[in-house]
This record gives sequence, structure tokens and C-alpha cells, in this order.
Amino acid sequence: MTMHTLPVAISVSAEGGLSHYMRLANAAPVLDAEQERQLAIEYREHNNLEAARELVLSQLRYVVRVARAFAGYGLPQADLIQEGNIGLMKAVKHFDPAHGVRLVSFAVHWIRAEIYDYILRNWRIVKIATTKAQRKLFFNLRQSRARIGWMNESEISSLAADLDVPTATVKEMESRMASPDVPFDAQDDSDDEEFRSSPAGFLQDMRYNPERLLTHADTESSQQDRLQNALVSLDGRSQDIIRRRWLAADKPTLHELAEEYGVSAERIRQIEKKALDTMKGVLLSPEPA
Repeated sequence: MTMHTLPVAISVSAEGGLSHYMRLANAAPVLDAEQERQLAIEYREHNNLEAARELVLSQLRYVVRVARAFAGYGLPQADLIQEGNIGLMKAVKHFDPAHGVRLVSFAVHWIRAEIYDYILRNWRIVKIATTKAQRKLFFNLRQSRARIGWMNESEISSLAADLDVPTATVKEMESRMASPDVPFDAQDDSDDEEFRSSPAGFLQDMRYNPERLLTHADTESSQQDRLQNALVSLDGRSQDIIRRRWLAADKPTLHELAEEYGVSAERIRQIEKKALDTMKGVLLSPEPA
């Protein structure tokens, strides 16, 4: 199958910005299973790029959700989303509706893979440059070191003056860049004579600590009980909507539930929101003594 660049305007550019992308993602229509299957067939069998475009647009909101899970790495959210978009487009190109799997279940692995790859390519830069001044220094020092190697005192003073940072900051950054990465785990093939301790060797493994396991089990049990009590506080229709929309493996769309209950999709959304608010009130209320 010939691969084409999908004509989808989903770039998180400086002109449009992240807010523009969010509006585009939220405004995109949600496809049901049959619509999704027909569009996928159109693209695979007839190379219909407009069908591929509709598939991509329908999944943009999921790219945002996946990207948010990686916010702790210190990388720009717009860049994470942009990489996720690349993964999404790759997923659409490889998606085969004949397997009976929804696109979101298939695409999430491609989206995560692209974001993982981006983080691995950029994570060392983030670790080296942890402040604004250091990030500015990183690129200047990298160019200087490639040209002249280690810097002398006059060169350090000159660069510090040009960038308006203390000379100590320049020295610290140069030291960080010269330090090799240290593996978290020791190499498996190292013998006793060549063994070098790694960070993992100094950390206590708390995964099987009895006190921690018991506390975790008690907390999980309590949370499950409170969740069930919150569900019981809802009427039958609200319970069904919440269970199927939030707890079921195969989640129906608002339109599918609307057709089943004979109401509008907006009405289902209102019922869902009210039910979640009710549950939140129950979950946040003090536990009985």
C-alpha cells in the first residue's frame, strides 16, 4: 500500500498555538464504529485521503490525553502533542478495519511510541539544562566545545558576559556536558574485577515491604467501597451510563447511548456530567467514624 502524507492541518504552530489545536481537537466529530470502518476501507482500498483526514481529526482529542501523561518530563506540551500527531497519522496508515479493533485502541500505541522516542532523544538535554540560563548556555557551549574543546578562564568569562550569567554557571554547565551518562542498572556482563556500582545498587527495593503492601491493599479496598457507594447513589439510567462510559472495556459513544435511550447526545452528556458531580460529592464527603 502506497504511503502518502496526510493532508491534515494539525500542526501546533506558533501562529495557531496550542489553544487553536485544542479547539480543533474538541470540535472534531466523534465517529461510531461503522463510520470509522467505512472511512478506513475508503482509505485502504481507494486511497481516499479525505477519509484518512476524517479519521485523523476524530482522534486528535486522544493525542492530547496521551501527551498530558508525559508532562512530567519538562518538555513542551505542544512538542509532545506534535509528536503524538505523527504517531496518529502512522496509525491511520497502518489501520486495518478487518481486525475488528477500534482505531483509538490501535492508535494509542503508535502515539505513545512516537512520544517515547521524542523523549528519549531530548531527555538528556532536559537533564543537563535545568534552568532557563542553563538551557540558553547548553546550545552556546555545545557550539563552543565543538570548535575549541575545553574553555579557558578568559573564554568562560567572555561567554558569561555575552549571555549575562555568572561564570560559575558556565563552569557548571561545561562540567555537566563533559560528564558521561551513568546507567541506572549495572551491566549484566560485568565481572567482579570490573564491577562498578550503579545508582540501583544504593536503593532499597520497597515493592514487597509488608507494611506498604498492606497499606496499599487497604487503600484500594476503601476506594472500591466508596466508588460502589457513589454508584449506588445514582438512578438506574445514570448508573448504566457511567458504568458503560467509564468502567467498561468497550466504551459506547454519546450518540450510541442517545439512540439506545431515545434522547439527544447532548442530553446523555448532561446526565453523565450530573452523575459525575453527584459521585464526586459522595467521594469527597467525610467517611463515617
